[in-house]
Amino acid sequence: MSPLAADLPPFTADDYRARMDRAAAAAAGAGLAGVLVSPGPDLLHLTGYEPPPTERLTLLVLVPGRDPVLVVPALEAPDAAKATAGPLLTLRDWTDGRDPYALTAELLGAPGRFAVSDNTWALHLLGLGRARPDTGWTALTDALPMLRAVKDARELERLAAAGAAADAAYEEILTVRFAGRRETDLAADLAGLLRRFGHSRVDFTIVGSGPNGADPHHEAGDRVIRPGDTVVMDFGGLKDGYGSDTTRTVHVGEPTPAEQHVHDVVREAQQAGYEAVRPGAACQDVDRAAREIIEEAGYGDLFIHRTGHGIGVTTHEPPYIVEGEEQPLVPGMCFSVEPGIYLPGRFGVRIEDIVAVTEDGGRRLNTTDRAMAVVE
Repeated sequence: MSPLAADLPPFTADDYRARMDRAAAAAAGAGLAGVLVSPGPDLLHLTGYEPPPTERLTLLVLVPGRDPVLVVPALEAPDAAKATAGPLLTLRDWTDGRDPYALTAELLGAPGRFAVSDNTWALHLLGLGRARPDTGWTALTDALPMLRAVKDARELERLAAAGAAADAAYEEILTVRFAGRRETDLAADLAGLLRRFGHSRVDFTIVGSGPNGADPHHEAGDRVIRPGDTVVMDFGGLKDGYGSDTTRTVHVGEPTPAEQHVHDVVREAQQAGYEAVRPGAACQDVDRAAREIIEEAGYGDLFIHRTGHGIGVTTHEPPYIVEGEEQPLVPGMCFSVEPGIYLPGRFGVRIEDIVAVTEDGGRRLNTTDRAMAVVE
């Protein structure tokens, strides 16, 4: 059965128990008193619970050697209890008019430093600081950057299925007409195709034609695509809770030799980055391998971003494939390899695949042709 058609079973309470146990153990190993997790991708990954984003405090408290506790507003406690990990959590609910920070302070134990999820509201962190002035905080990404970076087999299945769906969308978009249509028209087509092939959420559909392709994060606009344009398409979102992200660069009609040359350089750089993926290599080694090709071709100053980013329950997360990141690669990590060259006022080229680290190298989760497709 193909990844696109795979029937993916839901995560179980045992899956979430293992994740919370690993997080608590990692905190202890880092000399931390525990982990505090607010609503967002970390809470979803650890518990399967995704509460509405409100000003009321919801906080998962993980302290090594103790059962996990979820501090939750009383009006949301029934939904929290229904979450997959709900039976594993001790719920401490609070009602409006009570001080949730005093309640949480009692759960933290002895003074120490806690890793706090990056998206925790300042309002809540300041409230906890008032309730526990003897306790310190550090950002979760700084303290435990690999918490969500290494995927298990069931997560890898979901990422492969998301990649296959994005590939199907790309293959389909090649059959439509580009010339004479606006960038926003193509972006809408891509969004519709991602949903058609199973995405529940579309996060981005970058379509940069002609000179707009030289802006890596160009928002699709009203520019009409013309014959002779190079077109960068970068698109992705969530399928079965896990992300897709792929980029291909196409040309409306036959490219000029100069355009083809730039594309060939980026394609070679992307291949070099992929071939550098192996257990034990540093994240920066992948960046260096791709960047070296582009620098040797004389375009080093025109490759203006990192080579890649991790992907999972969000489309951007650790590990980051960039100079200075010495974190070694281990099997189960998933990240993009996406070098690019951007010529201001002229055009841009980017090629991107999601790659999973295996026991002996890397596995592409995007498999569409990386050659420059010619479209009408």
